[in-house]
Amino acid sequence: MADPITVFDRHILKLRRDRAAKRASEFNFLFTETAERLADRLDDTTRKFPLAVDLGCHNGELGQIIGARGGIETLHQCDISYGYAQSAKMRNERTTFVADEEFLPFGDGSLDLILSNLSLHWVNDLPGMLLQARRALKPDGLFLACLLGGDTLRDLREALMTAEAEEEGGVSPRVSPFVDVRDAGSLLQRSGFALPVVDSDDITIDYPDALKLMRDLSGMGESNLVAIRSKKFTKRSTLARAAAIYHERHGRPDGRVHVKFQVIYLTAWAPDESQPKPLRRGTGQVSLVDFLGDVSDKPDPAKRN
Repeated sequence: MADPITVFDRHILKLRRDRAAKRASEFNFLFTETAERLADRLDDTTRKFPLAVDLGCHNGELGQIIGARGGIETLHQCDISYGYAQSAKMRNERTTFVADEEFLPFGDGSLDLILSNLSLHWVNDLPGMLLQARRALKPDGLFLACLLGGDTLRDLREALMTAEAEEEGGVSPRVSPFVDVRDAGSLLQRSGFALPVVDSDDITIDYPDALKLMRDLSGMGESNLVAIRSKKFTKRSTLARAAAIYHERHGRPDGRVHVKFQVIYLTAWAPDESQPKPLRRGTGQVSLVDFLGDVSDKPDPAKRN
């Protein structure tokens, strides 16, 4: 049995990212799209963040797109993969180093801004990582990240599980326990963040078939990382059957398929005295009766003639 905290195999993640870094420009379309959206969200604040870090930088997509937005003067990049870190450094000429998101190498109160673009969904202890991030931020520092949510590739996972049961007589774990929108806000609050905001986008990509999708996921280093997954190579017949099932259930008349990636965005601040706070209970100056009127005079909707 795997340790309950070890949901994902981070050693394999590192190896897959090292491999993906060699051909990153062929497969980084999703990282580039979400980097654009993160950068746009940073434009929504008037605060300045001189010292920032891109946590899980991949091929440096966010560092290249974000530029000096948000008043960033220095942006450090880091990734668990040496290959990605080297590639990002060559692309952006920013300070870049290898670091694991589960063990942040930053001192308390040392950063103005922490960014993360599609990396945190592979973190085993997400509450612990968020706590480390909050501690690393200066008071009123900003945490801005996006990660894949639980609705991502749901149709593909179902097709693979059905095909595996048919072709191999059993099913290996394929459903990653990704965070959902409802839980993400609670995780931020539990980690000590203030003013948390959580929302999501669905990014739909058109593919000629499910096999092309699976090749792209491998090229991105984003295929199944569940620690207790089967360690055997999936049979070609299973993959072919999964592609056929996917088309049968979700294909269009022209043979192509739509694929959905659910992207969850996290925005939160390190606590600071300058931030707005709710009034203490009982300190309100306006009566609801004055605002709404005397509800006792209104007809009871439960009583009908």
